[in-house]
Amino acid sequence: MLKTMKAIRKEPSRRLFFALWPGAAGRAALSAWQPPLRELCGGSAMRADTLHATLVFLGEVAEHRLESLQLAAQETEFRRFELKLAAAHYWGHNRIVYAAPEMTPPPLAELVRDLGRNLRRHRFRFEDRPYKPHVTLLRHAKWSDAPLPPMPAVRWPVGNFVLVQSLGGDQAARYEVLARFGASELE
Repeated sequence: MLKTMKAIRKEPSRRLFFALWPGAAGRAALSAWQPPLRELCGGSAMRADTLHATLVFLGEVAEHRLESLQLAAQETEFRRFELKLAAAHYWGHNRIVYAAPEMTPPPLAELVRDLGRNLRRHRFRFEDRPYKPHVTLLRHAKWSDAPLPPMPAVRWPVGNFVLVQSLGGDQAARYEVLARFGASELE
């Protein structure tokens, strides 16, 4: 009986994703977009320390797989690039306002493709859908199909990517950067 109960216990896991994580200057520039957009759309602003662009969302990952997960990231080729966030948009299906580039820089598309390939090779499952880079600025917003007003472009020099744990919580998302991969931080 005791052996059966141990087998039923769920293995410890963490809710994880890979992301681009802005430095202080990038966070400040993106945070400056939030007040005027919130005045128009309502909703709640993401905390500056949580602003990021998700690369691959993994969801729950067993703790014993963390070493393999980091190996997959280390095997991923990374080239520095600039992400220019040029416009704010609204997704009505999930009621978020987000910052997005006019086009995905080729090194970013290659990073997402290579990371996904390495994760599959290491037998990780993840959300595999067309990649649309964005940074969520507001949640629970309300807006129409009309374009949002122009915002000053944010030029984000990307020097690495990170593995992040979502710690959740009752009030707001909390994230912890567990590891950095690629080049060093530029800011």
